[in-house]
Amino acid sequence: MSGVVLLIVLEGVHKRYGDKQALNGLDLEVKSGTVHAVLGPNGAGKTTSVRVMSTLLRYDSGTVRVAGHDVATEAAAVRARIGLLGQHAALDEELDGRQNLEMFGRLYHLGARRAGARADELLERFGLSDTGRKPVKAYSGGMRRRLDLAASLITDPAVLFLDEPTTGLDPRSRAEVWSSVKSLVGGGTTVLLTTQYLEEADQLADRITLVDAGKVAAEGTADELKARVGGARVEVTVTDQEALAAAARALSGATVSEEDLRLSVPASGTADLSAVVRALDVAGVATSDIGLRRPTLDEVFLQLTDRDKGTEVAA
Repeated sequence: MSGVVLLIVLEGVHKRYGDKQALNGLDLEVKSGTVHAVLGPNGAGKTTSVRVMSTLLRYDSGTVRVAGHDVATEAAAVRARIGLLGQHAALDEELDGRQNLEMFGRLYHLGARRAGARADELLERFGLSDTGRKPVKAYSGGMRRRLDLAASLITDPAVLFLDEPTTGLDPRSRAEVWSSVKSLVGGGTTVLLTTQYLEEADQLADRITLVDAGKVAAEGTADELKARVGGARVEVTVTDQEALAAAARALSGATVSEEDLRLSVPASGTADLSAVVRALDVAGVATSDIGLRRPTLDEVFLQLTDRDKGTEVAA
């Protein structure tokens, strides 16, 4: 991995809560200037791992380094280089946006003038300048989350931890937060994102680590993970059982679902889609739907995590 700067490194990290194993030998590497998503079911260890990396929780064994510092022995140095956005907003509802950011700046010892200037910079950066004097209790969900994100960047951290940042937001507000995260990475910030929203990981992450029961189940880009559950396919839905039988005869090797009146044929691209359309046309088969489908992260998630076992811990 020559020439690659790793801002987060976890090696064989274990953490127990009583008799519950939250992290079970977790390994993780996050490259500088990327969004790395940690994806997993409830109880997989996502929040526990963030608490460990951000110095909020002691781990039992293993090695954790963030921004070049050992979390166990250099916690203060780590905290100086990171920002953290948790699942719940840390804003004062009665204060306005600018006052909230100034307050965070003062807590970080920026001084009154620098805290005010930084507040103005961040309000502008997140499209909140015209709401900076409005009390936070009057903000929409998306505006609150963007302000919370701005507050986590008061010290211009090298690494930003986002722990399920869009939980409970409507689609429009979620899209606003996604846009903000993309702009952060464009500015050089390294982001570690935990999420249960598979679309969120697909949209934002350069690389994804799928965790289950406190350890890595799979890792790669979204495309690499999707390839693990099979390639693209042409899916055909017909109008009745007679058409289904005719389509099955016309499409050699098709997988047939009689209940759904659907057939699936392995494909490598649009040329295969065209070939299927021609074959059905020659056979005189009427379709109600046809298209080239690629695997989704939902399919990866369900196939690579054991959904039948009990939850380890609620974190």
